[in-house]
Amino acid sequence: MSGNEDWALRAPPSAKLERMEAFFGGYGFEPHRHDTYAIGRTLAGVHCFHYRNSMRHSLPGGTIVLHPDELHDGEAGTDDGFRYRILYIEPALLQRALGGKPLPFIPEGISRDPRLYAATQTLMQGMECPIDPLEEDDAIYDLAQALALVAGARRGRKALDYQAAERAREYIHSAMDRAITLEELEQASGRDRWRLSRDFRALYGTSPYRYLTMRRLDHVRALIVTGQTLTDASLIAGFSDQSHMTHHFTRAYGIPPARWLRMLHHH
Repeated sequence: MSGNEDWALRAPPSAKLERMEAFFGGYGFEPHRHDTYAIGRTLAGVHCFHYRNSMRHSLPGGTIVLHPDELHDGEAGTDDGFRYRILYIEPALLQRALGGKPLPFIPEGISRDPRLYAATQTLMQGMECPIDPLEEDDAIYDLAQALALVAGARRGRKALDYQAAERAREYIHSAMDRAITLEELEQASGRDRWRLSRDFRALYGTSPYRYLTMRRLDHVRALIVTGQTLTDASLIAGFSDQSHMTHHFTRAYGIPPARWLRMLHHH
């Protein structure tokens, strides 16, 4: 691994969440948005990112908490580059601990709250440390509770139909390889489509269509890591072609798939 080359290292695969450590020597990634929370900490250097109309500066000691579907980018604040660990966690997983409440929101994108720092300790271990499945479940529960405490309650929300939204989400997983309509989701969930759409966004941080697209991109990433071509991976995962997939990939992760693969192989 040479000097200031960008690299990324992923933790051993977990069925539940994705952890990675990365280094960027300068410019990191384009503005993008994914439908997971991105929760991380800067290990070295200054990690600068635009978030909710302001420039944020993450230094060691704080906890980065990017909300699902919020646009952000990333670059180094000094010539030394920045190194960080990050965890991507699906809101649906946190909802199992939250029980169908609106998602916790931390407007600044960075928290200095020691409760959140403590709750992320297990998940912020080095990538070489495998986390026991039961320990991981505990850590997800602790993270959900800490996020809810630090964010405080969001007022004025109507009651959400969590069961109906879960039925719709499960239906999306059963239909990954084809186009689905809101009408189908309405039938699968037993809930009026527009109310379902609203509840789905409040509970999972994104729309049903974006949720489906992001799960397809997860599938693409799993395939290309094992050596599938971009073209084949795109078609297997349900995209109409490679350029359609690349467009969605870059909007979701801020770097094109070929660069993402290069960074993983660089370490």
